[in-house]
Amino acid sequence: MQFKNNSKQRNFTIQGLRSFKDTLPKNIKKIINKKGHIYSETLGNWKYIVGDDLFKICYPKTFKNSNKFGVSTLIIMVKRGHEVDMEYSKKNILDKMNSFFGYSVVEKLKFISFDDEQEIFSKDEKNHKNVTFNKYQNKINNVKNEKIKKSLIELTKVFKEK
Repeated sequence: MQFKNNSKQRNFTIQGLRSFKDTLPKNIKKIINKKGHIYSETLGNWKYIVGDDLFKICYPKTFKNSNKFGVSTLIIMVKRGHEVDMEYSKKNILDKMNSFFGYSVVEKLKFISFDDEQEIFSKDEKNHKNVTFNKYQNKINNVKNEKIKKSLIELTKVFKEK
């Protein structure tokens, strides 16, 4: 029997265990891949990377990977009044991050200052009783498989606890 090259069916099947990402639908893969591995590892090890003093005054907000238009950038939120401390330790943070990952991950740091008011955070927690944001919650609710839906909700709870 000869095989057709342009058939829209799978040509082969995978026996045995498959990785979790291969079982997910395409739209869920986009959500997970958007932030990426580097951002999640940076969040988990932020205290080690910047030290105890800077850990109290800053946190990473987003990571933009490099492409043909720009360099890889880590955006860090800094409490108002501590921008100078962060500017002086910029080189040290870059060196520690690149040595932590083993290659040049971040080429540029960008600082955004914020006011440290407790009311903002308390309002934010009341609005988001669910762990995920509303736009991600809608996408997760559109998943038809109940087991995958429950596991994604559990996964977001774990990320929120960190």
